[in-house]
Amino acid sequence: MIKEPMTKESFDKLTAKLNDLKIVQKPKIIKAVDLARQLGDLKENAEYHSAKEEQANIEKDIAKLDDLVTRVVIIDPSTLSHDKVSFGSTVKLFDIDNNKILTYEISSMFDTDVALGKISYNSPLSLSLLGKYAGDEVAAKLPGGIKHFEIEDIYFQR
Repeated sequence: MIKEPMTKESFDKLTAKLNDLKIVQKPKIIKAVDLARQLGDLKENAEYHSAKEEQANIEKDIAKLDDLVTRVVIIDPSTLSHDKVSFGSTVKLFDIDNNKILTYEISSMFDTDVALGKISYNSPLSLSLLGKYAGDEVAAKLPGGIKHFEIEDIYFQR
């Protein structure tokens, strides 16, 4: 079982989303399915099929979030040293292959937003950076191939 580090704030958002799905969205879609079922012939009832599809999607989301909640390890990144790359670290990288500077924060999968520079703790790039120090060179096996980086700086930014 892969553990998923997460801040307390992110865990609270995750459980709020899960509770909304279970307590608000699921009962609402069950009613919508019942109402659509009453409209007649189920073979040609678009409202029914749409509601059933939405119900299946909600059930999948609930199952996914239920699984995630069981794997969460709550970590306060401000308590970590960040002298090496760890959860919550912001890492300034020099992309050796493209001669570019990149900056990423190692975050939970729930907070991942590449556009904001937040990458998942369990992503291929993060996994290749974890435990490394400033000055280390890293060959990361990424979906687009192997990329080479030098870690320029590691710090914690709230």
